[in-house]
Amino acid sequence: MPKFQELSGYAAAIAPAIDAAHVNVHASARRAVTELPETSGMSPGFLPDLRFTVPLRSLTRTDLSTIYRYGDADGRESLIQEHLREGTLTEDGDGVLSVTAAGLEFIRRLYDVHGAVVERIWAGHDLPGLARLAGRVLDHAERVPGGALALMAPPYEPDGAAPGVLLFNRLAALRYHRADAHAAAWQAEGLSAAEIVGLRDGPVHARIEADTNLRAAAPYEILSEDERQTLYDGLLKLI
Repeated sequence: MPKFQELSGYAAAIAPAIDAAHVNVHASARRAVTELPETSGMSPGFLPDLRFTVPLRSLTRTDLSTIYRYGDADGRESLIQEHLREGTLTEDGDGVLSVTAAGLEFIRRLYDVHGAVVERIWAGHDLPGLARLAGRVLDHAERVPGGALALMAPPYEPDGAAPGVLLFNRLAALRYHRADAHAAAWQAEGLSAAEIVGLRDGPVHARIEADTNLRAAAPYEILSEDERQTLYDGLLKLI
């Protein structure tokens, strides 16, 4: 087990563990999720990503451009129009997008799928304990005005949600804190989103990664050293 001398080193190490645990659930649920449109008549679109935010808050196109900061406007607009046609999102006169009853039903089914998946692939692990630790970190993470985390947290947690689902969604939301830290780091270097996507290894890339780790480390201050180790080790066991 590695011991972390600095929080920035911990932030650097736990980020890929969070990503891997998150991706593992999505990969394991892929077949069931791809079958949902066939049985529901609704396209997933943004809903798998926004499953834990749109039940709580409406979004604008500007919000979506922040959440999907490395995507393209035409692609986002195409998905928005698909949601509007199918009735999973509705738009008011000011361009504010809100989830509909049909969209919420699709999200409920997503939660059911994810619940079954985590029960299978994460069986035998301390999911309640890991969910509590991830929740404390997420609660302590700064919601930067205009950032993605402010739009994505706190996550929607329906009554009776299983600990594994809570953990999955809290980790998913926490990833947006690092995404905001990374964006702040490359913006400090004077780069654009398009430029950072194509940036190769080198001094600038190294500075951005180091700055990202410093910025992403702050929420983990809420945990003791033992708790940080428990969270790190526990996530590795879920991969």
